[in-house]
Amino acid sequence: MNTSFSIVQLIISVLLFYVMFFGIGFLLNMLLRMTWLMAIVYPIVILLVIDDVSFFSYFTDPGESFSMLGDTIASLTGSDIAVLLAGWAGAITSGFVMKILRKNGYQMF
Repeated sequence: MNTSFSIVQLIISVLLFYVMFFGIGFLLNMLLRMTWLMAIVYPIVILLVIDDVSFFSYFTDPGESFSMLGDTIASLTGSDIAVLLAGWAGAITSGFVMKILRKNGYQMF
């Protein structure tokens, strides 16, 4: 994921990831009625996306797989981390919004 962003691309990417994962989290909260599901699942999914190792190699060859994951995380740039954190913030915000809506009497599905 080692890319260089211009400031405009960074701002658009941060907003896009925030809105996209807010929407996904909101929909999952409505359908599954599990408020914090997306906030918990998001880091796991992102780790699987940024790493080049297959999911099953974490069980068959954990030493090398986690070592490669650590190298990949260490090689992320600040802009990559900002974009990924914006997505996680969107997922967390969707949980808070859903709790507020339910508290105020809105029953989603």
